Amino acid sequence: MAAAGSLISLLDPANFPQTLVSQDGTAHVELRYDALDVAFASRFIRSPTAGANVLFLGTTRNNFDNRPVSHLAYQAYPKLALNTLLKIATEVRSKHNLEKVIIVHRLGEVPIEEESIIVGISAGHRGESWKGAEQMLERVKERAEIWKQEWFADSQAENGQPTAVWKANKDTDQNGRPVLSQ
Repeated sequence: MAAAGSLISLLDPANFPQTLVSQDGTAHVELRYDALDVAFASRFIRSPTAGANVLFLGTTRNNFDNRPVSHLAYQAYPKLALNTLLKIATEVRSKHNLEKVIIVHRLGEVPIEEESIIVGISAGHRGESWKGAEQMLERVKERAEIWKQEWFADSQAENGQPTAVWKANKDTDQNGRPVLSQ
């Protein structure tokens, strides 16, 4: 029974934010339940040798596949997810010769128009920044132990509450077909 109690305390929102920072201080990853701090992310990635900064904010939109969305909810295996995020951040930083990188992901309920993820990068030039940010975001979606639940406002369970669908971190329609970026 102690193990179950330990797991519950690891997932308790009161024990967040949880962060990891690379040994050299150039990569920061974080999981949190409260609103994301965009200003902190912007300050973290700044570097006197960087001529380009890219800050991507993934926000909850009010619709998906022609259905009204009420909110998103995220769950994670925090210790594993943080280690995976830091590995992604350091790999991408090294591959693209980036100055600093940050990944911050929100857990719990994320209302419409609020951020669920920040991916930030600084580099000497814009080409590396764009490529690195895109690759980092895609790797987070593919590999991080973070799961998304999409809550739809147009479908309700017998108790009258909105129903949710667990979603892969890739956009698919209600039939599971990939939705291509436009």
